[in-house]
Amino acid sequence: MFWVGLMDGNGNIQINHFRKKSLQYRLIIKLNYNKLNYNMLIEIAKVIGGEVRIVNSNKEVIWTVDEKKKIFNCVEIFEKYSPLTSRLICQLNFLKVCLKDTSVNNYLLNRNLKYSSKSNLIKNFNKNNNFIIPDYFPIWLSGFIEAKGCFLIRENGNHSFSIKMNDDYYLLNIIKNFFSVSVKIKNPSKTFYLLEIYKKETLNYIISHCKLYPLLGNKSKSLDIFIKNISK
Repeated sequence: MFWVGLMDGNGNIQINHFRKKSLQYRLIIKLNYNKLNYNMLIEIAKVIGGEVRIVNSNKEVIWTVDEKKKIFNCVEIFEKYSPLTSRLICQLNFLKVCLKDTSVNNYLLNRNLKYSSKSNLIKNFNKNNNFIIPDYFPIWLSGFIEAKGCFLIRENGNHSFSIKMNDDYYLLNIIKNFFSVSVKIKNPSKTFYLLEIYKKETLNYIISHCKLYPLLGNKSKSLDIFIKNISK
């Protein structure tokens, strides 16, 4: 599902307490403000619920859900279309814990353990490519590209597509295999990974994917510009 991919790439599940009396839950996606991103989040709000606001002196647009009933609805969607990044998996698991036991004490005791399983998740997924690709992966990938993908135009014609992320090597490896890419995933620093693609045949494959499973925000504009330049 596109929304899950967008959440994996640029969303967060937040939990805090109100004066140590009750818990507050929130799902949020924050993007640079422009018409396309705004319209995309409006469409998401129509389907998922929540509200869309322009913030930070018109520099950013955010989608949020904080009504508990709608939070439960989002959890149901995640049950059907599971997040694929270790970060959001951990955030979702902690949300479930706090929805099951709504006491502030439980939250305070466990909030620092939110990401305690992240390292083991990554090791397990990395081990022997131990990751089952779900059937919703193609549309999830378009949501993830909307959040994390970069279509880069260069004056010398050496155009590229890239995705960079922290920690989740396994996920970049899945994307690499999905697009039948032969290049190696770069590891510029300890937990930072970069998949960068220059081969025109593969770039055209990525373009075809994004036409079949459309990008919905400002990245669609980047794609259009990319297509015009790569066709020259």
